[in-house]
Amino acid sequence: MANQNHLENLKKGAVNWISWRKNSSEKLDLSSINLEGFNLRGFDLSEGNLKQINLSHAKLIQSNLTNSDLSNAILIKAQLIDANLTNAQFINSNLQNVNFAGANLEKANFIGANLAFSNFQDANLTDVNLIGTSLRQANFKRVNLAKIKLIRSNLSEANLIETNLIEADLTGANLNETDLMGAYLYQTIFHKANLINAHLCKAYLYGADLSYVNLTNADLRYTNLTNANLSYANLKGTKLRGAILTNTNLKGTILA
Repeated sequence: MANQNHLENLKKGAVNWISWRKNSSEKLDLSSINLEGFNLRGFDLSEGNLKQINLSHAKLIQSNLTNSDLSNAILIKAQLIDANLTNAQFINSNLQNVNFAGANLEKANFIGANLAFSNFQDANLTDVNLIGTSLRQANFKRVNLAKIKLIRSNLSEANLIETNLIEADLTGANLNETDLMGAYLYQTIFHKANLINAHLCKAYLYGADLSYVNLTNADLRYTNLTNANLSYANLKGTKLRGAILTNTNLKGTILA
């Protein structure tokens, strides 16, 4: 349970909080408390135990959550714009409709978290862990996701337009109706992923692994599939007009 002294200092406002945190050597503990709708703009909540905290609708703009543990927390519709979330833990947390625009998420851990409808534009996602997350209808437009692990993640209907997914791992991911138009997918791994009705028009898929992928009714017009692996992929109804298929592996591909 939360330390009541910590909670009382928090409720006294920003000026008091700055002074208290500067002079206190205690590890911050705000676990399992309800701070729904609180304005915590610029607050230092780093190195804290925030497990099971409720921060739904809270304003955490430019706040510092570095190295804090928010596992099993609820942050529905929270505002984390320009926040520092470096190495924060969000394991199995509910983060639906969160605004992460401009936030630093380097090395943050979101395993099993629900991030549906969230906004990641201009966020730093270097070395972030998104394995097994729900990212349905999330916005990653033009975000750098190079080498990110999205294994078994649900990205259905997500916005990945012109996103950098170079060498990312989306093995077994759900990308049903996902928009990947103009995305950079050099050597990206899609092995056994679901790309039914996905929009990949003009995407760069040089050397990508699309083996055993379901691309039924997907749009691959004008894509560059040079040296890509499409072995045993399902291409029923797939649009391939203008696609570059130089040295593409089509072994066992289902075309009709």
